[in-house]
Amino acid sequence: MTHFRVPGTACPLRSRRTCHSVPGSSEKFLAKAPTLAADQVFLDLEDSVAPSEKDAARGRVIEALRTLEFPEDKTVVYRVNGTDTPYFYRDLIDVVEAVGDKIHAVMLPKVQTPGDIELTDKLLRQIELAKGYEVGRIGIEAQIEDAVGLVNVEQIAIASPRMETLIFGPGDYSAAIGIPITQIGGAPEGYPGDHLNYLYTRLVVAARAAGIQAIDGPYAAFKDLDGLRERTRLVRALGLDGKWTIHPGQIETINEIFTPTQEQWEKAEAMLAAYDEATAAGAGAAIFEGEMVDEANRKMAERIAGQGRAAGYGA
Repeated sequence: MTHFRVPGTACPLRSRRTCHSVPGSSEKFLAKAPTLAADQVFLDLEDSVAPSEKDAARGRVIEALRTLEFPEDKTVVYRVNGTDTPYFYRDLIDVVEAVGDKIHAVMLPKVQTPGDIELTDKLLRQIELAKGYEVGRIGIEAQIEDAVGLVNVEQIAIASPRMETLIFGPGDYSAAIGIPITQIGGAPEGYPGDHLNYLYTRLVVAARAAGIQAIDGPYAAFKDLDGLRERTRLVRALGLDGKWTIHPGQIETINEIFTPTQEQWEKAEAMLAAYDEATAAGAGAAIFEGEMVDEANRKMAERIAGQGRAAGYGA
């Protein structure tokens, strides 16, 4: 797997429909992580861990990564504390030195500037060189959680060739901006549209320009599957690639929404076949089900077809 790409190229094929948060302080939840149906699991050292438990949680995460067997198709990530905390450097150095060969990426919270990414990149490179790991293999996921991060999101997205995802952090963002809401991932009253359309669109555009993925944060009301379904459909419609889960009961709903139906996948594949046949014959476009299909249609169909293949259709 390579993490080096030119801005504007296609996103990695690694699926991140669901990214499940696993508290690093809980041995029970850590042990369950490999069995979850989420595409990605991230072992958390930040918000889900109390300050008094930071050191102990770091040790538990190292032990879990060293001993647990994760499926080959699951993306394994861990979240460090922010670069402005006294925990960051130990989170990065201790874990990557011990089990850097067991992880696909490091998640960096509360990213405000490209410098946060560059610092993480350089430290990762030093560890890789010292430990004999493949240089550049470990990716970076960046959380955008306040106004400063959003203002700088385009530069953050291209700050390192390790960058794989931009992630929206709704709780901290709502607090920083002043959105009158206490439910993480919910919507406030008093606005006729969706209050985050601008943010989502800017996040997706920055991610696509950099050739990386855009992921939505959690929906905290984990028993409210109707609300979860509504928010997930919205971000899916805006082009995001996946969403966090904080309870196993949310995984199936989000996976379903971010997976094309069999019918959608078959139509996309048939459209691609018709286009290929037409262009091979020298035509610039094809006719498919009464619709003109050109290069723009091909790109749209290719994305849906790729998502279906990643979900196992046609295997």
